[in-house]
Amino acid sequence: MNPSIRPMTLDDVVGPDRYEKARDEIRRRTIALKKNRRVAVGDRVTFVFENHATVFFQVHEMLRAERITDLDAVRDELEVYNALLPEAGGLSATMLIEITDQDQVEERLLELLGIDECVRLDVGDRSYPGEFEPGRSREDRLSAVQYVRFRLDAAAIAAFGDERAEISLRIEHERYRHATRIEGETRRSLATDLVSG
Repeated sequence: MNPSIRPMTLDDVVGPDRYEKARDEIRRRTIALKKNRRVAVGDRVTFVFENHATVFFQVHEMLRAERITDLDAVRDELEVYNALLPEAGGLSATMLIEITDQDQVEERLLELLGIDECVRLDVGDRSYPGEFEPGRSREDRLSAVQYVRFRLDAAAIAAFGDERAEISLRIEHERYRHATRIEGETRRSLATDLVSG
């Protein structure tokens, strides 16, 4: 199993006292890591690609915030957050729709209904559709936080290591059309998720 996308287990969970002592350093490392795993597509949508380290931080922050110590409750949190991890041969991201004007949140989200059918990862001349977690988009409602997976074939995985191949994240919604190239440190960071275990 690729350590970059390995699911968390109870053995990975550190106790609250130990986490509190290491929290500043873990937080600093996670922020630095996420910087290379964050892709803005246009001015309102950002993707944060998840891996073992990002999930490790989120689990511990949730356990800390909710003061969760019961083992069954910890297992429940692990199940929830492990679901954010990509499967082998794929990428997984949290998609955030960012609306700064609080008075217009509902209206702006409604404008983007159907966005979950319009996200593509373009690798070379192939396009891979985003597969969204069900239940976060309905006919009359859209959550500002979405979870999306990209299943890639062997050619796409190989292309991540070939600097000549263009890779971009694209949204082709009637009210929101933007694309961002994935390159440099971001591309290298995502490529680690695609290495076979």
